[in-house]
Amino acid sequence: MESITGAAGKEKGMTGSSLKMIAIITMFIDHTAAVILERVLYGQGLSAETMNLYIVYMVMRLIGRLGFPIFCFLLIEGFCHTRNVKKYALRLFLFALLSEIPFDLGFIGSAFYWQYQNVFFTLFIGLLVLIGFRFGEERIRWGRAFLIVFDFLVLLAGMCAANWLMTDYSGMGVLTIAAMYLFRKNRVLEAGVGCTVLTMMSLSELTAFFTLIPIHMYNGKRGWNLKWFFYVFYPAHILLLYLAAYAMGLGGIMLR
Repeated sequence: MESITGAAGKEKGMTGSSLKMIAIITMFIDHTAAVILERVLYGQGLSAETMNLYIVYMVMRLIGRLGFPIFCFLLIEGFCHTRNVKKYALRLFLFALLSEIPFDLGFIGSAFYWQYQNVFFTLFIGLLVLIGFRFGEERIRWGRAFLIVFDFLVLLAGMCAANWLMTDYSGMGVLTIAAMYLFRKNRVLEAGVGCTVLTMMSLSELTAFFTLIPIHMYNGKRGWNLKWFFYVFYPAHILLLYLAAYAMGLGGIMLR
């Protein structure tokens, strides 16, 4: 009887797919504000008449701050448990390329914009940094001091690459992933450290700390297989939001 009760207890909490759905929903809310409401505000300007809309816009953007730290957490979980990290990295890179035109249309208003790249590039670079960390971990014979220097150089290279490519969240996004990985043995601390790094980038990221609640509830189970759903959803929903903005006569408004 005790073993049955124990097994049932382990099933409580949130699965990885539940966390992913929270991240997807909050991301969608954020992107709806960024792609559509921001264009409305650009077109009409900020005034007493549009103040309520601006408040709604800000609330939606603050809700959206929950998405990135959850995606970073799931990236680390995927890295630690995947059987083929090369295929994992390749998927991220391919969808980073596939997402770029929808991303540029949605967030800039142009099909090609080289000064701002989508978040898949940030996640991809972050994953490469984790691969570098693991490479060092497997070579403990190098000595602890040398490994610390090696990890620092790997992280610095990743942050510089993200800054150079001007990816979403840039080098601070890569630092968030690296910091969370280093504290991965305690999930709440892992999430807290990641959110702290993000708030160093902008105080608007403070609402990201709410992610500590679902991450604390994570039970370590994968849940539904939503792998391909997320990969496809990211570029698809941005493109659909842009088409909605275009249908509203807002597609020609450049946001940068």
